[in-house]
Amino acid sequence: MKIINSEEQFQQLISQDHPVIIKFSANWCPDCRRMDMFIGEIIAEYSQYTWHEINRDDFPELADRYDVMGIPSLLIFQNGKKTAHLHSAHAKTPEQVRDFLQSL
Repeated sequence: MKIINSEEQFQQLISQDHPVIIKFSANWCPDCRRMDMFIGEIIAEYSQYTWHEINRDDFPELADRYDVMGIPSLLIFQNGKKTAHLHSAHAKTPEQVRDFLQSL
């Protein structure tokens, strides 16, 4: 997963005409580290998306703007709009993440 380092980069990514998944996380978050252990396989399975990660502590205004209340959260954007959101409470296992992506 590529790391987002600026709000400008974030805006450019979410404005694309193909779906982009942004993982909101933080370095101190144990559930985020747990997701890191299985997300690589899911990224390979769902390669139709581009995957990026942003540290919500570095960009709290983006987390607030897109209703990221817990981490890790996976948000899907296309053409500048959030089209789906997997909240942290439902993003703890590979099965939950796959179920979310299959439901799209």
